[in-house]
Amino acid sequence: MTGGKRLGLGTFGIYTFDFEHQPAAMIRDAAQELEELGWRALWIPELLGRDAFSHAGYLLASTERLSVVNGIARIWSREARWTYGAAVLLADAYPERHVLGLGFGGQPRPGVKPLAAMSAYLDELDTLETPNPRPRGAIRRLLAAYGPRMLELARERADGAQTYHVNVAHTAQAREILGPEAFLAVEHPVLFETDPGRARALAREHLHGYLETPYNLAKFRRLGYTDDEITGGGSDRLVDDLVFWGDPDTVVRKLRGHAEAGADHVAVQVIGVERGGSALPQWRLLADALRERRGRG
Repeated sequence: MTGGKRLGLGTFGIYTFDFEHQPAAMIRDAAQELEELGWRALWIPELLGRDAFSHAGYLLASTERLSVVNGIARIWSREARWTYGAAVLLADAYPERHVLGLGFGGQPRPGVKPLAAMSAYLDELDTLETPNPRPRGAIRRLLAAYGPRMLELARERADGAQTYHVNVAHTAQAREILGPEAFLAVEHPVLFETDPGRARALAREHLHGYLETPYNLAKFRRLGYTDDEITGGGSDRLVDDLVFWGDPDTVVRKLRGHAEAGADHVAVQVIGVERGGSALPQWRLLADALRERRGRG
């Protein structure tokens, strides 16, 4: 591994599902504007049909400096040899700009333990050979991790970990487990909405699916939320911890809580955007708010 602290993603990046519903030209234009706005990292999931590596390759080809992170490429979507081949090509074509984020992902598989499955996948990745030309630089790798044992695996077998839908207290716990050298990236959803009722309604709509899946329910219980707080759409405390809302300055202040708790990078997911629409207006506001706070600092 390259050493997590040297990933060069900056303190804040953009995480988005929006590209799943947009044509290629719209995706390209958005990525190019993000680069012009000064964003250094763009995170993309693999969930609704876009293949992790063709998607990453397109974004990298459409930009000049932007780093693209698979957040995550699912280990069930392809055998390790094809993941390795794709990562080799992207590292060779775009040195120091692609980060391979790997995760369990998808629906629960009865009898399959996520930790064992990920460990076996990494074992295969690390023993593969290819006739393809090796990249000059290293393949950078992160693991999706929440629980202590997966975080330990990320510390030992990757450049670090990426977390998703966690609170600031979890970030502090994750940093303690990862130690000082491993890279810690934290995704967090945000809403630029100042009305509490509307903000929490939109946040609950976003969190709905996550409050029903077994792995997420176990995660939220580990974070200290009771069953009463998790059911019924989530308590105000849970909602406010997992979705930061308010004016841009308030949102940025809350996001900085993750950095103060030990995150090296915060991937910001703007929610509340209509399917097929663009979060570019919010990304511009967020870039401006970050610049203003840096100026005041």
